[in-house]
Amino acid sequence: MLHRRVRPLTPTHVPVRRRARGIRLVGASALVLALAGCAAAAPEPTASPIATRTPTPTPTPTPEPTCAERLVAAMSLDEQAGQLVMVGANAGHPVDALDGVVTQHHLGGAVLLGGWHDGAAPVRGLADHLQSLVPDGGPGILLAADQEGGQIQQLQGDGFSDIPSALEQGALDPATLTADAAVWAGELVDAGIGLNLAPVADTVPAELGAANAPIGAYDREYGHDPAVVAPHVSAFVAGMTQGGVASTLKHFPGLGRVTGNTDVTSQGITDAQTNASDPYLDPFAAGIRAGAPVVMVSSADYPQLDPANQAVFSPAIITDLLRGSLGFEGVVISDDLGAAASVASVPIAERATAFVGAGGDILLSASADTAGQFQQDLVAAAADPVFAAKVQAAAERVLALKVEAGLASCG
Repeated sequence: MLHRRVRPLTPTHVPVRRRARGIRLVGASALVLALAGCAAAAPEPTASPIATRTPTPTPTPTPEPTCAERLVAAMSLDEQAGQLVMVGANAGHPVDALDGVVTQHHLGGAVLLGGWHDGAAPVRGLADHLQSLVPDGGPGILLAADQEGGQIQQLQGDGFSDIPSALEQGALDPATLTADAAVWAGELVDAGIGLNLAPVADTVPAELGAANAPIGAYDREYGHDPAVVAPHVSAFVAGMTQGGVASTLKHFPGLGRVTGNTDVTSQGITDAQTNASDPYLDPFAAGIRAGAPVVMVSSADYPQLDPANQAVFSPAIITDLLRGSLGFEGVVISDDLGAAASVASVPIAERATAFVGAGGDILLSASADTAGQFQQDLVAAAADPVFAAKVQAAAERVLALKVEAGLASCG
């Protein structure tokens, strides 16, 4: 959920119809005569079988590598690992505060935290400065912000709209929400932000309401019924896309049924209800169909999906459910793995490898120190060729997102 937390789209099958072969019916008498003629005819000698030549199979051409694949192939392991880490940029800090960690560890992303309330100018200033650190010809840095609306709007002031809360957005006609979201996206583009860590696709049951600390307490949900939430998630995604910003569905597979906020506690963060066929997954599926290129995974526990691992470290949830059952092919980003209380019991040295090993792509760390360590941990683990292949695949998904966003190209 990263407005400060953490812990440790599939196509419908369309049957192919075979056209029935037309059969012309002739008169019944003609049919009888034909059959009679067949019965009276003397048997003819059996013709010798004609030899046939087995055709030589045509080899399948090797597909050309994508731009993202070519870009990653040209990177060192250090650079690939750096593309998988997004570091927190806190309001009020010097514009060059992240220079060391970004350049030393080749970090590929930054997320604005702490409330940037002085308008678009300082945000644009940071964005331009960070992009200036990128080596010539290298992929740009992906800048992100939590611009959900209501109480969760990191960027405020001149140049940014006062965005209503998601609960208020949920009362809008979806077409109106799409138009509004396109405007909000344009403001982000003007400020140098390419990724919005929104919309929230979690459904909070009405009976839980504000007792749901991470979502309901801040009116971050579009409604209390997944059938209401889903079209508004899709509308927000469509608006962001129209405005030129990538959107993020969060917090998969849902934080609506917990009571604890994973940013600040490890208590009350177990959702014992959500399962693989749960309607509460429908808003995520709708957002994927709408084209959301990023999904954020929560650090809560879902024993019906994986009794052994938090979602953010779970192959069953990330690879099997999200990528497999829901058919998501985009970028999977973690909720905060650097400072969130929910992952405090997981050694820092194990967090990055567990997330990427489970199928994740971008590790979000509010802490600059932890961000650097995450990159180093990925490099060390990539001594194993199997894990190195996971790092490469994740980097290719991240670079595909950057190519789409105009942050990278192949000439």
